[in-house]
Amino acid sequence: MHNLPVWFEVGSFAVLGLILLADLLLVIRRPHIPSMKEAGLWVAFYVGLALLFAVMLFIFTGAEFSGQFVAGWVTEYSLSIDNLFVFIIIMARFSVPRRYQQEVLMVGIIIALVLRGIFIMVGAVVIEQFSAVFYIFGAFLLWTAWKQSRPESEGGDEDKENFLIRGVRRIIPMTDTYDAGRLRTTTAAGKKVFTPMLVVFVTIGITDLLFAVDSIPAIFGLTQSAFIVFTANIFALMGLRQLYFLLGGLMDRLVYLKHALSVILAFIGIKLVLHAMHVNELPFINGGHSIAWAPEIPTFVSLAVILGTMAVAIVASIVHAKNKERQPNAG
Repeated sequence: MHNLPVWFEVGSFAVLGLILLADLLLVIRRPHIPSMKEAGLWVAFYVGLALLFAVMLFIFTGAEFSGQFVAGWVTEYSLSIDNLFVFIIIMARFSVPRRYQQEVLMVGIIIALVLRGIFIMVGAVVIEQFSAVFYIFGAFLLWTAWKQSRPESEGGDEDKENFLIRGVRRIIPMTDTYDAGRLRTTTAAGKKVFTPMLVVFVTIGITDLLFAVDSIPAIFGLTQSAFIVFTANIFALMGLRQLYFLLGGLMDRLVYLKHALSVILAFIGIKLVLHAMHVNELPFINGGHSIAWAPEIPTFVSLAVILGTMAVAIVASIVHAKNKERQPNAG
């Protein structure tokens, strides 16, 4: 596998930065509810851009690097869709006007990029200096997969959110209503106060932090290239705003998405543990030597498992939704 030219890495970040900036300016200048057609075209554009990037990686570095990017991008995109479920719940619970949800989503995406960037830099340094961290990452992903597969209790989350809202309102003066998409507004008495949009941003920021903790170890299980990790995350988050409006009414139909993500995270967790055993340096495990029987799972196998799992989950969700629609008629 060849190293990427510096100009390619710098150029990639420059182009991606300009696209994100243009997207942000578009939201600020023209807040609106995108039509299904508009949202679909934007999602198709960003997916096409990611696939074009994968082709360029293939040309410059070969199949291995390109395959790692696609596997990482699909994994991060899948986890981002899961993040989208939470964004929908947050928007509903805080009654954010639909017209201004694009701004909230864009802020959430920027926060996510910053947090993931920090995690990636820290993760890359830790991996380089301490290979045993793969054991920790692997165990963490297996635990996350188990937690993801369990049914959630919604009451606890509501109590946490109410506690958060009460805490913020107690410290910061805040109105009960929104003022368009503004973070601050002026009361009739001329006093500057915050709007509930502040609580929405704080909640989304905390959510992004939790998802970054889950997603970064997952992609480091597929590649150790910080460049691929970061670009895969950027491409996964680009178009997430439009995907929100495209899939908003269909999210409840993807009933098996969480199960698919659980399988993917468990698979990557096992892959990480096997890799840790392969590069083992811990003196109390096999005398600090590599464990010969621990196989390295090839990138194409990882890609096949990830794509296959998502495909099965989507098809199963569609079949489940159709069967559910037929049930009332059967009675």
